[in-house]
Amino acid sequence: MPLSPLLPAGLLSALLLAAPAAAQMAQTPEKTVPLSKGEIQLSFAPVVKRAAPSVVNVYASHVEKRTARSSAMDEFMRRFFGEDRPGRGPSGMPGERAQRSLGSGVIVDGSGLVITNNHVIENMNEVKVALADKREFEAQIVLRDPRTDLAVLKIKTPADIAPMPIGDSDHLEVGDVVLAIGNPFGVGQTVTQGIISALARTQVGSSDYQFFIQTDAAINPGNSGGALVDLQGRLVGVNTAIYSQSGGSHGIGFAIPASMIRAVVDTAKGGGSLVRRPWLGARVQSVTADIAESVGLDRPTGVLVANMQAKSPAEEAGLKRGDVILTIDGQGVDDPDSFGYRFALKGISGTAQFGILRGTRRQTLQVKLGPAPETRPRDALKVRARTPFAGATLVNTSPAVGEELQADLPEEGVAISAVEEGSLANRAGFKKGDVIVAVNGTPVASTKDLDRLTQRSFGLWEVSINRGGEVLTSVFGG
Repeated sequence: MPLSPLLPAGLLSALLLAAPAAAQMAQTPEKTVPLSKGEIQLSFAPVVKRAAPSVVNVYASHVEKRTARSSAMDEFMRRFFGEDRPGRGPSGMPGERAQRSLGSGVIVDGSGLVITNNHVIENMNEVKVALADKREFEAQIVLRDPRTDLAVLKIKTPADIAPMPIGDSDHLEVGDVVLAIGNPFGVGQTVTQGIISALARTQVGSSDYQFFIQTDAAINPGNSGGALVDLQGRLVGVNTAIYSQSGGSHGIGFAIPASMIRAVVDTAKGGGSLVRRPWLGARVQSVTADIAESVGLDRPTGVLVANMQAKSPAEEAGLKRGDVILTIDGQGVDDPDSFGYRFALKGISGTAQFGILRGTRRQTLQVKLGPAPETRPRDALKVRARTPFAGATLVNTSPAVGEELQADLPEEGVAISAVEEGSLANRAGFKKGDVIVAVNGTPVASTKDLDRLTQRSFGLWEVSINRGGEVLTSVFGG
């Protein structure tokens, strides 16, 4: 089934809420099942009243100015697809074209910070936020983090807003009751109810960090960026995706956990526009049943250290190839996705304690936390000459570049960091993370080397790339 980037979750029937609201805020109540008809008839309304004012609608648009050279086909498209009036954009001015996006968000700080999904505001340059009480504010995009599919907005004129406290997603349990609040299909603020269906879901595919909360609370288009709320009115997740064939809810929704939300929000609070994460300098792989048996584990768990970079934190900490990493600061890791998630939350200062298995002996190692180093200038090159690389952006490799591209890169080389859709490079099949090895037999070690080669005219271009450890060679027309 295709995965759709959307959101919320729908669940059981009314269960808890026996404790008064004040007591619930003061401490987490003991989890029970309803013991009487009166308990079954209890309502979620107090939780909704507390949480709903913090959930907002996000309206984003990208307004593009048109030139006088718009083609006849452009005019036809403008008249018949998606604009209010022929030849006029959302401001009513002739010569504008607009793309629009609709989603949800959550106010998480009294200064006016709003968390939402990056895919809601991706490529957009104008954003508005509408509160539950119908007030509207212009919003500034202060942080985008495509790797987690999160973004932080700031309301320009915050006044009398209600931030939602961020909860602790690490204490969630399967079966906990949750509410999903958002704006599905643009119909207006909507609340659905369900349970936590699963935790630490990986292989979802909507971001680089695969560690999602799964819920059956109904999530639909427009819920993206909305709140997954516990029964104390705390934000425990941002609804992000659904598993669906039709595009509507089938009771399998995914939310980004509050622990990752907190890390992104803290970066924005500190004035940062880029979330910096620690660098290990090692590649890990899953522990299979055969590997688990060979190292004496009773089940496949942890991650196996496959290789390490020289002078990396992994090497300096004493990690060795073949070690199995079982825990990070006492929290278990089951696969490379959960390991990457847990490690990414550790920040870029201090140390983290790794619990490892080496041979048949368990031990702990202290790993220094710090960002991936930029060992040489990137010297980014955007190729515009009519070559197979036209439309690609290339950079010199370094650990920092490898971390951003999530790829094992050589110490010296040139990697593709971006490819424009529809460009010659895109049509040639180049992908983000490809490393250019050679052009017409000439080795490429830096973007300056490639720049010189693209200034020349060749009848044929023989290009060798390294993609995931495999060297591929193709020939293109000049």
